[in-house]
Amino acid sequence: MTESLSRGAGIAVVGAAGKTGAAVVAALEGLADVRRVVHTARRSGDFAVDLETGAGLADALSGCRGVYFIAPNVHPDEPALVRRVLTAAADAGVEHFVYHSVAWPYTPLMPHHVDKARCEDMLRTFGGLRWTILQPCAYAENFASVLDGTATEVDVPYSPDAAFSFVALADVAEVAARVLMEGPDIHHGATYELGGPEALTVRELCDRAAGPVSVKQVSVDEWMSRHGRDLTDDGRARLSAMFEFYDRHGFTAGNAVFESLLGRPPR
Repeated sequence: MTESLSRGAGIAVVGAAGKTGAAVVAALEGLADVRRVVHTARRSGDFAVDLETGAGLADALSGCRGVYFIAPNVHPDEPALVRRVLTAAADAGVEHFVYHSVAWPYTPLMPHHVDKARCEDMLRTFGGLRWTILQPCAYAENFASVLDGTATEVDVPYSPDAAFSFVALADVAEVAARVLMEGPDIHHGATYELGGPEALTVRELCDRAAGPVSVKQVSVDEWMSRHGRDLTDDGRARLSAMFEFYDRHGFTAGNAVFESLLGRPPR
């Protein structure tokens, strides 16, 4: 990073078209000049970039003081994407890089989690940028039809009695916005685990629905035939490994830091 570069005022959200990126953009509304950095520009003001080559990143990050980075889900080489965006951010004089990681990143039985652990290590050793890492647990919104009362049955490719610390996406976005707005003077070097308010199984989540919801475990192959047809072979393998891990160990995380950052209990 070159010290003569003028510091910008904007915040770039890389991956703004996805559900997480859209939530972070919404949480920043009215607080900062936000740039939606996406693969395909669909709105006025969008910055289109190719994360595989880096095309468009220099323009997208120029004049920004902060970057929030969310990688495409189960990407086959997330560390390469992160290095590319880190380099572009440093070249643009960005002050603060906030990385959207995951709880339990170093979990060898889940390869895409391990990729995120490698990305975290890259942030810590890259140099020239101040950084923060967020590690959210699984989203409650993965069961949106249960939450909104429209579901009557749910099938999952792991034990419905495995425990999770489900988090509300809006809460994660609120923390992301706080970290970005308060900046690196407060949050540089921090890694924040974001777990929900309680350990809850999918069966218990369904029991709390407005109406009756039946829940059953299906095989990973059956789930993939219904929901994973558009995935690559690598993406299916990564998700399959994750489901097998969930079946044996669940996926829980602490909420003390989350509550402190929110200034209230997480939802």
